[in-house]
Amino acid sequence: MYDVMSPKAEEFISHEEISDSLAYAREHKDDRKLIDQILAKARERKGLSHREAAVLLDCELEDKNQEIYALAEQIKKDFYGNRIVMFAPLYLSNYCVNGCEYCPYHLKNKHIARKKLTQEEIVKEVTALQDMGHKRLALEAGEDPVNNPIEYILESIKTIYGIKHKNGAIRRVNVNIAATTVENYRKLKEAGIGTYILFQETYHKESYQKLHPTGPKHDYAYHTEAMDRAMDGGIDDVGLGVLFGLNNYQYDFIGILMHAEHLEAYKGVGPHTISVPRLRRADDIDPDVFDNGISDEIFAKIVACIRIAVPYTGMIVSTRESQKCREKVLHLGISQISGASRTSVGGYAQPEPEEENSAQFDVSDNRTLDEVVKWLMEMGYVPSFCTACYREGRTGDRFMTLLKSGQIVNCCHPNALMTLKEYLEDYASEETRKVGDQLIEQEMDVITNPKVKEKVKDYLANIHNGQRDFRF
Repeated sequence: MYDVMSPKAEEFISHEEISDSLAYAREHKDDRKLIDQILAKARERKGLSHREAAVLLDCELEDKNQEIYALAEQIKKDFYGNRIVMFAPLYLSNYCVNGCEYCPYHLKNKHIARKKLTQEEIVKEVTALQDMGHKRLALEAGEDPVNNPIEYILESIKTIYGIKHKNGAIRRVNVNIAATTVENYRKLKEAGIGTYILFQETYHKESYQKLHPTGPKHDYAYHTEAMDRAMDGGIDDVGLGVLFGLNNYQYDFIGILMHAEHLEAYKGVGPHTISVPRLRRADDIDPDVFDNGISDEIFAKIVACIRIAVPYTGMIVSTRESQKCREKVLHLGISQISGASRTSVGGYAQPEPEEENSAQFDVSDNRTLDEVVKWLMEMGYVPSFCTACYREGRTGDRFMTLLKSGQIVNCCHPNALMTLKEYLEDYASEETRKVGDQLIEQEMDVITNPKVKEKVKDYLANIHNGQRDFRF
């Protein structure tokens, strides 16, 4: 029985409701009148229900699909402008007790090198990341109560926040670890994390249990209800995600929107971010087993329809995707991307030897951070290293209020320009710096508040003269 306000996973992610929505979408995929009504509602910028979004995803009318893409692009511009937030993952450990059949970290895999960073190694890795210019990290670790207990994660966060190297500092640590208890989420909150991220992988319970035959992750309800517990532990910002390629993509598309609806209704604020990773080649994983044929075109439409359905939610695409694919989806809704990522345990301070492979999956975009930053700017985007909202307490519903009010242009845009200026002064190549300085000059016109604009000019001059960390 479907109940968006229920605390039970099988009720707020109802299989029957998803099945009915899939059938409804198939039935109405060519219903021009209904699709026009849904698009008219979407233009109000207040989002869509999972069932309405499913109709748009299944739509086969080419002219309406073009309207969908155009609307997604406009909504992205309206709420996030041309800013793209930059981050990097840092894998702390690949020890794991789970048996996930699509992940090389699964317990039975004897090919992969098992590693766990010491605090000294973390210092080296984070220093290398700071030397690239990164300010925001996403911590990753396998689930292993012996090798990766919560105490290890907390100690690692403390270490990371304590590393100051030249002008470098990690200002926001997001955490992607296994589902845990309210008490442990409270500890993560007290440690100063930004967003707690947990991918559902798939919302189809039967498939989920088959894909996770052993280990704590086998418990579908405990995993799916993790975000409720995280919010009970005081974490305002949570990030959802599914791994497209494990299951029917329409099913998981509906599932993740239902999850967002549940958080909005039950906890008062929806997800801070939604990630849209696709399955990639990895050690000890048969690619033929997990191939549901999601083309780049379908992937782009998924991004566009999520953007329309949840206009206030940030969207993330990683280096799993190629440069070409990332370029295609950036304007359709993506607001955060990773750059110069390593999916091995460590690998930033020095490349991992091939015989010691500890990577979770193959990276498709292998460019340096400087190359990614320059690429973004040449397309008219503003690479942002901003962490101001998190550090000023503008999280959860407070961040959403700022976004919905339209005042983000006088807050996030100036902060993006100032953090980009820091990057250009401290880390960029000469060519990238030249492109960036021209872009900043152009983007000053976007700031509508004259007092804010004047202050930004002063701050930019101060950054050029060696001062750092200004923010609104």
